[in-house]
Amino acid sequence: MDASAIVDRLTTPQTRVDPYPLYEQAHALGPVVRVDDTFVLVTGHAAADRVLRERGFGVLDRQASAAMFGGESEAPSQELFGRSILQSNPPVHTRLRGPIAAVFTPRRIAALEPAIARAVDRLLAGMAESGRAGAPVDFMDRFAFPLPVGVICELLGVPEEDRYRFRDPAHDLMGVLEFMSVATDTGPADRAALELGGYFADLVAERRARPQDDLIGALVRLRDEDPEQAIGDAELVANLVLLLVAGFETTTNLLGNGLALLGEHPDVRRALVDRTLPVADFVEEVLRYDSPVQLTSRVALRDDLSIDGVPVPRFAEVLVLIGAANRDPARYRDPQRFDPWRAEGGSLSFGAGLHFCVGAMLARLEATVAFPRLLDRFPALTLAPGATRRDRLVLRGYGELPVTVDAVGAAGTMGATGAGGAVGDRVGPDESGGS
Repeated sequence: MDASAIVDRLTTPQTRVDPYPLYEQAHALGPVVRVDDTFVLVTGHAAADRVLRERGFGVLDRQASAAMFGGESEAPSQELFGRSILQSNPPVHTRLRGPIAAVFTPRRIAALEPAIARAVDRLLAGMAESGRAGAPVDFMDRFAFPLPVGVICELLGVPEEDRYRFRDPAHDLMGVLEFMSVATDTGPADRAALELGGYFADLVAERRARPQDDLIGALVRLRDEDPEQAIGDAELVANLVLLLVAGFETTTNLLGNGLALLGEHPDVRRALVDRTLPVADFVEEVLRYDSPVQLTSRVALRDDLSIDGVPVPRFAEVLVLIGAANRDPARYRDPQRFDPWRAEGGSLSFGAGLHFCVGAMLARLEATVAFPRLLDRFPALTLAPGATRRDRLVLRGYGELPVTVDAVGAAGTMGATGAGGAVGDRVGPDESGGS
């Protein structure tokens, strides 16, 4: 199979369900393959890391888009992301990310750990109530979504009563980031962009009128103190939307993918329960083995660029298969094996370089708090039939992941049958009517 066929098969339903056999075939072609004069495929870990760090390779920002396609997109979803750090290059990226990093600090995130633990326990209590006598409970709906959405909304300052309205619009909005999405209907993403953008514009206006000690309030203060250099109002709204949707989409997938893998690996589960395996090592291997983000792309911004000796002309697109790089046999021993004890840890799941995920620390914290408490609370937790993958490639996760949490009617140990709240004193979805 040549590189062109590999790229074509990325869009098939079979690949969206399980892309890893295709990645193995891509590795056989080499770490970097030129598909045609304007397209390069990268599957090697070292090559992917270099592309993500090299300043000559940038994202498709508004300037590059205008140069390549003769104008900026008028689609609301593309316009929103185009004003965010996700699709901006220096110097705009530097100006936008600076204020966000100034308030989205490791200290602020680490201080959330006790509140995250309380939120986890509240959600587990809700699962226990719903799962009495072996009744199946959808882990994605009752835990993997409400935990991270509650945490990021608490950090941002989104009112409690609004927190569970975002799941559908966020899913629709992130669809525009799917590979080859330009060839699909962007209507749902555009409507979601307008809805979420309008919501945060109103919230920014409210914070300006009535300041509060939250992330939105901090960014509004920075904006108003230095309007010439700080984030503009439209940019502020775009980045708040990004922080919201990225703040829970990837973590939701991380939690679901991790639980499914525990069902397939009872030895790993036992090691987590008896604390012989550090939960941080388990989380890192989940990120490597089944990354919540499978691919990203870069554009060559100069004429003199190459990757591993493969010339990349200006404005050529570089497709970086993160999921393949995380299973590169040149980087990992026996890469197709799930092994939290492996010596060569680490992955590219949160990116690298300028666009390294600003929420990586928060996602890791939520997962490392959640899994031990989940396993301690439900020693009889078992995966139930009916698990479904979301029809997405870029953001890889489950749509539904049913589990039984009560020993009555359950197998008693976790098996792979069918798998292929709010923060602080806030109420979770059980108390507020669901997500």
